[in-house]
Amino acid sequence: MRLLMRFLTLSRNFAAAIILLTTASGLAAADDGLLAGAAAVDITPQEFPINMPGGFSANGAEKAHDPLHARALVISDGSVTLALVVVDSLGLSPAVVGEAKALASAETGIPAEQMLICSTHTHSGPPTDASESSPAPVRAYRARAVAGIAQSMIDAHQKLAAAKLGFGEHPLPEEVFNRRWYLKEGQMPVNPFGQMDAVKMNPGTSPTVLDRPAGPTDPALMVISVVDAKQKPLALWANYALHYVGGGPKGEISADYFGEFARLMPSRLGAGESFVAMMSNGASGDINNIPFGVVRPPREPFEQIRIVAQKAADTAWLARSDISEHRGDLVLGMKQRELTFRYRRPTEDQIKEARRILLVSVPEEVAKLPRLAPDYARRTLAASERKEESLTTVVQALRIGDHAICGIPFETLVEIGLDLKARSPFSSTMVIGLANARHGYLPSPAQHRLGGYETWLGTNYVEEDASVMITDALLEMLGELHGG
Repeated sequence: MRLLMRFLTLSRNFAAAIILLTTASGLAAADDGLLAGAAAVDITPQEFPINMPGGFSANGAEKAHDPLHARALVISDGSVTLALVVVDSLGLSPAVVGEAKALASAETGIPAEQMLICSTHTHSGPPTDASESSPAPVRAYRARAVAGIAQSMIDAHQKLAAAKLGFGEHPLPEEVFNRRWYLKEGQMPVNPFGQMDAVKMNPGTSPTVLDRPAGPTDPALMVISVVDAKQKPLALWANYALHYVGGGPKGEISADYFGEFARLMPSRLGAGESFVAMMSNGASGDINNIPFGVVRPPREPFEQIRIVAQKAADTAWLARSDISEHRGDLVLGMKQRELTFRYRRPTEDQIKEARRILLVSVPEEVAKLPRLAPDYARRTLAASERKEESLTTVVQALRIGDHAICGIPFETLVEIGLDLKARSPFSSTMVIGLANARHGYLPSPAQHRLGGYETWLGTNYVEEDASVMITDALLEMLGELHGG
């Protein structure tokens, strides 16, 4: 019996020593190089019917055409661990983001301020926020989304292993179009407030109406490529400044081209089942997939989504092919800053006009109102009744070696992203929109002066110099990361 007890004691001590050695070895690996893990969690709604909130009119879904996911990439250099998540969603509320981060942080130990959760902005996705009065499918989906987003980070963290990263980009100019246009003389309609803007969003394709676009595009498709210790593809994070494509089957949930891109990429790279690809939304608040001035042949449902996804996958392959080296000695860093913006308020005249519009009830008179006038009248009154004076949100700057990422919680107009890329101290900078929340559109002051959909009260919620405040804060954080 004594021999048996001694044997068991020695066995336990030996096992403990093995555990300590294994742990020490793991820490050494983290100190000497990068660790990375990636995971995808299905967050497709299970209960229907459910509303898809991307538009002014009711748009219900009875089923899912293709799955929605939360896709996560976790990377660590031994002292800093970052979690990046892209979610197939129109836009996440700060509450949903906060809950998911708290759940994942409690399980992984990654600080919430070292997590970036962004939305793809698919317009055929369900709402992710809900109240007690929301329909049962919406309440159920909120819980599923929060849990799925958190689980994607937890799963990716559990898969951390030795890895190397590479960065590349390649242009895909033929699928991005600025949707804000100057029109020919006499062609500009009045806006919902009965006023004349200088530019119009989505003005159609007729050459007799169109003059010139009111802004640029960003054709760069950027990638972060992750390989394991044997140089096998582990994950790929892509970024492209293009709104959703649309044109999916009516009444069906879809991840749009973002999800189709993720489905195609493993075949482009000959990757295994554990490989995770993801596409984030760049600074694309005024960029869409409509070739203004050109009449495109008719498409069957989901066809244009497939076309754009295939081109994006091909371009991502080219961008990755241009990477000369994947490296494991990259330093990581992340900064987060809270910014407070004043909410825009309507004038007394605007409030009076909104009330007048909403009193119009005779169908013939309603038809004479400017397009969307009742919708924006309601938004005007809602803005006047908002109790809060200001909005406080976060912006984030990440460093991965000599490369950077900026996270902005708005639908950011393209020139703001281009400006950040040009002024960043890093060799390349990826700008991610709808990061950690969705607070409406973010035009530059110059675009505000032109008017148009993205600048209207009720579409843009915060003060007109908000983009300047965000750009200044991000450039300051980028400078601190670059010098650190």
